[in-house]
Amino acid sequence: MGISRDSRHKRRKTGGRMPCHQKKRKYELGRQASMTKLGSKRIHLVRCRGGNLKHRALRLDTGNFSWGSEVCTRKTRIIAVVYNASNNELVRTNTLVKSAIVQVDASPFRQWYEKHYETKIGDKKKGKEENTKEVKRSDKVVRKIRDRQKHRELDSKLEDQFSTGRLYACISSRPGQSGRADG
Repeated sequence: MGISRDSRHKRRKTGGRMPCHQKKRKYELGRQASMTKLGSKRIHLVRCRGGNLKHRALRLDTGNFSWGSEVCTRKTRIIAVVYNASNNELVRTNTLVKSAIVQVDASPFRQWYEKHYETKIGDKKKGKEENTKEVKRSDKVVRKIRDRQKHRELDSKLEDQFSTGRLYACISSRPGQSGRADG
């Protein structure tokens, strides 16, 4: 018995049995779930209807993650799965599915933020001041950075995550269909 997506095997709305008048059809087939795990990248190609290809991710360790409020997207390492609304078993086994909450490495976003706003974030040692040599900049660049800092606002919870070096992110792609874990 293969996995089928038909509705002939189901009962009527009233609860009565439906007579099964035809066999399973090729266009109703379903496949096993990929159950994408955390690990070194392993992707299989699956031929689909019409000769199209699906990228079935079996293991992934990186993804493109977007920081929406700052309009910044960076490729970063996925560290762990921390929450899944559908099933706690998927958290225990580190399974990557759509809308799973994962921890990602914060360093690409920290580097971008510090360069964009010219400020340090997520420093554990608040008391120490380190000597940084001044870089010569044009007046236009100085004005641009000063203007950015006026409108800069970082949530305290996000700053706590930056200090630990790990950010929480939600996966928005479907790793078993597209072969990617982006969010």
